[in-house]
Amino acid sequence: MAILHTLLVVLVGSLGTLASRGLERKIFIFPEASNTAPAVLRTALQQPLTSFTVCLRSYTDLNRAYSLFSYTSGKSDNEFTIFKPKPDQYSLFVGGSIVTFSVVDYLNSKPHWENICMSWESATGIVQGWVNSQGMPRKGMKQGYTISSDASIILGQQQNSFGDGFDINQSFVGEITDVYLWGRVLSQEEMDLFRNRKPPSDYLIDWQPLNYEINDYVVVKPLFSSNM
Repeated sequence: MAILHTLLVVLVGSLGTLASRGLERKIFIFPEASNTAPAVLRTALQQPLTSFTVCLRSYTDLNRAYSLFSYTSGKSDNEFTIFKPKPDQYSLFVGGSIVTFSVVDYLNSKPHWENICMSWESATGIVQGWVNSQGMPRKGMKQGYTISSDASIILGQQQNSFGDGFDINQSFVGEITDVYLWGRVLSQEEMDLFRNRKPPSDYLIDWQPLNYEINDYVVVKPLFSSNM
């Protein structure tokens, strides 16, 4: 029997608020830049990850670099991380290595919701990214690597140590919703299901229900239909 590891998903939020509830049609609002902000989601993984897909939706007008999803373990500060170094780029870290994708025709657009998915598999090292269901050219890194199941995961901050070491200049300001993690690579058809709010049900992190503890200034609000 595999040893269950505690998976800590650190979100950003308001001091000491502990909740376990469905967040359907709700969002986390990150109102201001910050280098504080841990909140913790408790779940369990039975084994390390040899593949994954992360999907989420974000809305911001930031023009600087920021982190969206940071998964840190005792092995690596960037065990896997979704990071946006520029408005027209997305980066994925796995085991401290990085690949970066260019997002075409972004710079002249107004702020809008982005449906973001990133996947990686150990067997081939192949990484694929999708923005608004548009697949980006596949790249590769860390073939044969295994991601530790003993982890701290943070939304809206970049971890430079386990569950800590936040940099205000890499913090996210804006709105995040519909965060899911799967222990496999999703197909294009499944990406479309996510975009239509019907995500595959074999997730490891489920936005609804979500067990979270908010420890700083993040607000939970309804998602207005005009936002999407």
